Amino acid sequence: MKPDEVIRSALDERELKYTNPEPGKFFVTLPGAKKLQTNCWLVVGRHALVVEAFVCRNPDEAHQDVYRFLLRRNAKLYGVHYTVDTRGDIYLVGRIPPHAVTADELDRVLGQVVEAADGDFNTLLEIGFKGAIRREWDWRVSRGESLANLQAFRHLVDTD
Repeated sequence: MKPDEVIRSALDERELKYTNPEPGKFFVTLPGAKKLQTNCWLVVGRHALVVEAFVCRNPDEAHQDVYRFLLRRNAKLYGVHYTVDTRGDIYLVGRIPPHAVTADELDRVLGQVVEAADGDFNTLLEIGFKGAIRREWDWRVSRGESLANLQAFRHLVDTD
């Protein structure tokens, strides 16, 4: 089976939403809980299948702490690793050699993307956007707005 066929079959079997805008390129939407979805490119190249998923934008603060977290986390990841682009936005990237592109390997790597992006999302926000979260919380309280989607960060604003 050609890589495109393996990828398409694996994505369909797992009922993942995706588009295939051109041969060898798949844009997959992976579901999550904390990060509601993670967008991931699968790009078939001559020497490898490239996996690239956006995790979060460039942190507002505590860059050294964010990068330390990412480097430590890299030691525990399978098939992908954290990186930053020229703007400082955070991604997960990986490469799978053509002979290893199987449904099972895609399942492992995409599962790792979801586990990392979704599992690390709130931690990355807490480290790199603590000030913004506090400002947003205060603004919503002052206007009587809902705090429902900020409840995971309540510990950042509670001073008791």
